Amino acid sequence: MDREKIRLSFLKSALTLDNTFIDMEGVKQWLNKQQEEVSVKVDKIRFSDMDQWFFDLTDGNLRHKSGQFFSIDGLHVKTNWGLVKEWSQPIINQPEIGFLGIITREIDGILYFLMQAKIEPGNINHVQLSPTLQATKSNYTRVHQGRKPLYLDYFLSRDRHRVLVDQLQSEQGGRFYKKRNRNIIIRVEGDDDVPVYENFAWLTLGQIKKLMQIDNTVNMDTRTVISAIPYGDAPPGTGGSLDLPKVSPTAPGEFKKGMLASTLISGKGLFDFDEILSWLADLKTKYELHVEKIPLKNVKNWVITDQQIHHEDNKYFRILPVSVEIDNREVTRWTQPLLEPAQEGLSAFIVKKIDDVYHFLVQAKVECGNLDILELAPTVQCLTGNYRDTKTGTLPFLDEVLNVEPGRVRFDTLQSEEGGRFFREQNRNMLIEAGDNFNETLPENYIWMTLAQLNTFLKFNNYLNIQSRSLLSAIDFI
Repeated sequence: MDREKIRLSFLKSALTLDNTFIDMEGVKQWLNKQQEEVSVKVDKIRFSDMDQWFFDLTDGNLRHKSGQFFSIDGLHVKTNWGLVKEWSQPIINQPEIGFLGIITREIDGILYFLMQAKIEPGNINHVQLSPTLQATKSNYTRVHQGRKPLYLDYFLSRDRHRVLVDQLQSEQGGRFYKKRNRNIIIRVEGDDDVPVYENFAWLTLGQIKKLMQIDNTVNMDTRTVISAIPYGDAPPGTGGSLDLPKVSPTAPGEFKKGMLASTLISGKGLFDFDEILSWLADLKTKYELHVEKIPLKNVKNWVITDQQIHHEDNKYFRILPVSVEIDNREVTRWTQPLLEPAQEGLSAFIVKKIDDVYHFLVQAKVECGNLDILELAPTVQCLTGNYRDTKTGTLPFLDEVLNVEPGRVRFDTLQSEEGGRFFREQNRNMLIEAGDNFNETLPENYIWMTLAQLNTFLKFNNYLNIQSRSLLSAIDFI
């Protein structure tokens, strides 16, 4: 199958809610049933009561006795970006690359995605819709001496299946040190009869995107994987219009139709691809990011007790020790640290029609854990401070987001961060359509990009940050 047919198969699935196996109401009931039937217990404990975890006497870093999984280290940062030029903080150091993988197969001409109802210890509502495979290297190499993750062999034996998407993508740059995961989508071919276990189901891409409109239902790992899905280009001569009913029996509203046009129509951006690359290169040259790993015990303004690691002003986040019992995991009982935010965060894209095509207002943002200084972020991204108390004008476009007219909000949900490392963290995700009088003149680290241009950058590693990928994944066309 050539690449154009692959893109079309993704597009058809994104425009399909009818499911041979389970309808939307059935999906919600299935998730509720999984929620009710699985026993989960997560308790805050003391660091001294943790099993297999210890504070290293040499540097004070929090480590696992195996030397695997992850550690909590210290980081010292200097930059000429932003209002704060130097600080130190705890950081999650997880150098291994894990799998975030989805199995797909074509059934009756529609591409289906094998999705998992999975519990992570930090999830607000326990069960969320997850990729087929979600495993760190320590998990799938069985450092924990537990069971092998289901479906792992499908991703290790690549020659058996068609790889549709395969990328290394970053995670939260303010909390992880240069962390990446392998985001991969494969399609099984022919007569390969994929077993479907009780907490798995075949869903269309359209169904998955609809579920993202419900608070804390689709987990972060699913969102980052499907954000990279390519949908192809509109046929020559399409211009600014798309004859959608030929693809989908449901004609979408004008905004959703405009989102699809912005996705499929290339060559109509306010800036071309080379101009955007030059803009990024200029910013990476101008702004500096000097990061040094330091002993956790030497991190200034942070307090380490037997119950938590926290900032002296109780800002940003804290590190908590927890004990976990989940009866359907490869290991059913363990202890680990989790990062708890000080407050709910906000991620928002402002969009505007420019030359009849929707453009996204994209921010180039420096974060201390980034691999390459900065990544493309939403228009507004506030995850580490109380944005409601932020001084007016300090953060570009924050006032426009917080004071938006309700009629201009196109998407507004609470989305969870990854529950394997974050404790009950949810951030408000918003998509806002600007009015005609919105100023197109921007600060130097902002630029207008179409969805087609953003999708082009998503083909490559470490351009769009996890917050922007999470928001883009939620855009639906029906």
